Amino acid sequence: MNESEKTNRNLAWGLSWVAYASYYTGRKGFSVAKKSIVDQLGVSTTALGVIDTLFLGAYAVGQFGSGVLGDRVGARRLIGFGMLASAGLCVGFGSAGGAVLFGLFFLLNGFAQSTGWPGTTRTMAEWTTPRDRATVMGFWGTCYQVGGIFAGFFSGWLLGHYGWRAAFYGPALWMTLVAVAVLSWLPRGGARGSSGDNVTPTRAAVRALQWEVVKKRVLWSYGLAYFFIKFIRYSLLFWLPFYLSQVHGHAGDTAAYIAVGFEAGGTVGAICAGLISDRVRVPRGAVAMVFLLGLAGALLLYARYSTPDPWTNAALLALVGAALFGPDSLISGAAAQDAGGPNAAAMATGFVNGVGSLGALLEGLLVPRIADAWGWSALFPVLVVLGLLAALALLPTLRHGRAVG
Repeated sequence: MNESEKTNRNLAWGLSWVAYASYYTGRKGFSVAKKSIVDQLGVSTTALGVIDTLFLGAYAVGQFGSGVLGDRVGARRLIGFGMLASAGLCVGFGSAGGAVLFGLFFLLNGFAQSTGWPGTTRTMAEWTTPRDRATVMGFWGTCYQVGGIFAGFFSGWLLGHYGWRAAFYGPALWMTLVAVAVLSWLPRGGARGSSGDNVTPTRAAVRALQWEVVKKRVLWSYGLAYFFIKFIRYSLLFWLPFYLSQVHGHAGDTAAYIAVGFEAGGTVGAICAGLISDRVRVPRGAVAMVFLLGLAGALLLYARYSTPDPWTNAALLALVGAALFGPDSLISGAAAQDAGGPNAAAMATGFVNGVGSLGALLEGLLVPRIADAWGWSALFPVLVVLGLLAALALLPTLRHGRAVG
C-alpha cells in the first residue's frame, strides 16, 4: 500500500467513524426527552413504546434495503443522503406536538437511520483484511459507543438549557455538517482491502454474490444472536434515562449523564473483543459467547446492587456495557464482514443488523408492558435470559474459522 492509499484508508476510517457516531445524535434525543414529553404533553409511556416500535420497525426493514443498495450505489451516497434525510426528520420531530406526528417522523427517521451501518461498514470492509479486521473494527466500533455518549451528553445539555425540542434541532444541524463532509471527502474504495485486487464486479455478479451470502448458515446464526443482543441493547439505550428518573428520582439531564456509563464501558468492551478475536485461534463466535456469559452475570449484579448513587450506578452500567458491546461490535462488524466478503459486505452487515433490529423492535412493545405489569426490576431477569439465548445461538458458528466467506 503506497502513501496515497494509506492516506485514503485513514481518511475512510476516520470519516466513517465520525459519520456513524453522528447518526446516534439523530436517535438519542427521543430517549433523553421522554420524561419531558410525558410531563409536558401528557403522552403515555405506552405511546412512547409504540413510537420506539415504529422507529425500530422501519430501521429493521431499512437495514435489508440499505444493505443491498450500499453494495450497488456505494457508501458515500448512501451515508451522505441518509444523514441529510435524518436531519430533516429530526427537525420535524422537534416541531411536532403530539404522539401521532411523533410516530410519523420517528418512523421515517428509522428508514433514514438504517443507511448508517451498512454504509459505514461497507467502507470499512473495503479498507481492512480478514487478518486485522476484528482489531480495526474493535477500535472503529467505538463509534457507536462514543456516538451514544456524545449524543447523550449533547441531548441532555440541550434539554437542560433550552428544552426538549432543542435535543432534536441541535443534532439535525450537526448531522447536516457531517453529511456534507462525507459527500465531499469520503474516498471511494475497491476490493483491494479485502481481496488484494481492485476489480469491480458487474451488478449481476454482485446480486449473485449477495444471494450466496444470504444462504450461509453462519450468517443466520449471527443474525439470531444479534436479535437477542439488540433487544438487550435497545432496552437499555431507550429506557435507561427514563428508568433512572422514574425509579431513582434523578432529573432528566442527570439521568442522561448517568446512562452514559453504559456506553462508556461499551467502548472498552468493543476494543477488547476485537483485540482478542484477532489474537486467539478460535472462531469469532467463541469470543462473543464468552462475553455474553459475562453479560448475564453483569446484569444480575446491576439488578442486585443498583442504587440512586450516580457513581455506583454508572460503574455498574459500565460493566454491563463492556460485556454487551464486545460481542455486539464483533458480530455486527468483523464477523458479518467476513461472511459477506469484499463485494457483499454491506448486504451481510445489513442482514445481520436487520435481523437484530427485529429484536430491538420487540423491545418497544414489551419493555413498557413488563414495567407496567411487574415493575422495572422484572426487566433485568428477562435480559439475562436473552443474553444466554444469544450465546446459544452462536454454537453453530464454532465450526468456522475466523474468516468465513
